Amino acid sequence: MEQQQAGPRPQQSPDQAQRALGHPQPKALSTPAFLAWVLGLTLLVFGLSFLAGSETRLVGLLIFLPAIAASVGTVRQTQAASVWATAGGAISVARNPGYHLDDAITLVLTLLFAVLAVFGARWRIARDTELLRLRSTAAVIQQHILHPLPEFTSQVRVDGIFEPLQEDKLFGGDIYDVADTPYGTRVLIGDVQGKGLSAVGVAFAVLGGFREAAHREPALTGLVGALETSVVRHNAYARHSGEAERFVTALVVSIDPLDRGTAQVVNCGHLTPFLVRDALPPDAVRLGATGVPLGLASLVREERSAAGVCFPPDSTMLLYTDGLSEARDGHGAFYPLAERLAALVGPAGAAADTTGGELARALRDDVRAFSHPYQQDDLAVLTLRRISPADRARAVRPGVAAARPNPREDPPEE
Repeated sequence: MEQQQAGPRPQQSPDQAQRALGHPQPKALSTPAFLAWVLGLTLLVFGLSFLAGSETRLVGLLIFLPAIAASVGTVRQTQAASVWATAGGAISVARNPGYHLDDAITLVLTLLFAVLAVFGARWRIARDTELLRLRSTAAVIQQHILHPLPEFTSQVRVDGIFEPLQEDKLFGGDIYDVADTPYGTRVLIGDVQGKGLSAVGVAFAVLGGFREAAHREPALTGLVGALETSVVRHNAYARHSGEAERFVTALVVSIDPLDRGTAQVVNCGHLTPFLVRDALPPDAVRLGATGVPLGLASLVREERSAAGVCFPPDSTMLLYTDGLSEARDGHGAFYPLAERLAALVGPAGAAADTTGGELARALRDDVRAFSHPYQQDDLAVLTLRRISPADRARAVRPGVAAARPNPREDPPEE
């Protein structure tokens, strides 16, 4: 999908991600690290052999060098470790002339283990490379599903970041979308239960339902009802095929015309957004009662309702998934989102200027530092900056909008 060239991009476009995919290689020991542990273990074995006075017996421990290299190193490193271990065993036997059956057995087993280690390293690297390619391809596909940011509509600048967790499953569960409709700008952010291919099926159903119903349904509750129907129908197909049924937490926002300074929000079991205004501390948006996630409406009697919230010009609404709010540090403590958000948007914070996408990127960097070294879940953060038409015209580079019109801003067909 073509996108407007406006400001720095917090994430790769699908085409950039596809080019970066290339031929991914699994992680392996660096050459200095490999040489260090090979020489270190060899010196340890020979040192213990010298002290024990039983060189030919303890030198057989070198047989484990190729096995270790096969599990963490490259094929060449495994070959080098195999040659090294075999040479070490041969030198040790040569230092003790005379035929000994146990020496011959040690040499034969060392050579056999060396050959098996090389084949094992080739198999492991081929498997890891294929798995890495699948994971990287899955991330590229997901970036094609979720349109690149930033996006501009007649009322807001939508920016943010999306980082799937590739280490867990092939596909993540976080979703988002933006639609510029005759009824105002409508924004969806959600989190599908679980991960994997079945979660992607539900994500497709919700995104497809949103992209169609956002332009059709005049009421926000009608749009959410269409999303509920999409999830229920997908679960019916999943149940018929023996797959697990899933639900989706979602937050759907409809931006009213600029002169009203308000927005409508329907919360389907999702996390409460924050409102960031210039010169004011960020506040959690008060939405009242939270509805059940998409796919579970039949379990309750209450119907979902839309809450009217204040969203004045030159303010930013922050939407996010649990990859941000439920990140943990090494001691198991949750990320203090409200506290860190207030610090980041303060006068000395990294996101003091909330007019662009700096806030989402600052939050990403901050939660990375908090939960280092592991990302624990998919991470999606959206910032909705309320802008005037004049500000929007200045935000887009001259000539780009005319050359690359946003297909979402085309007028609806009669």
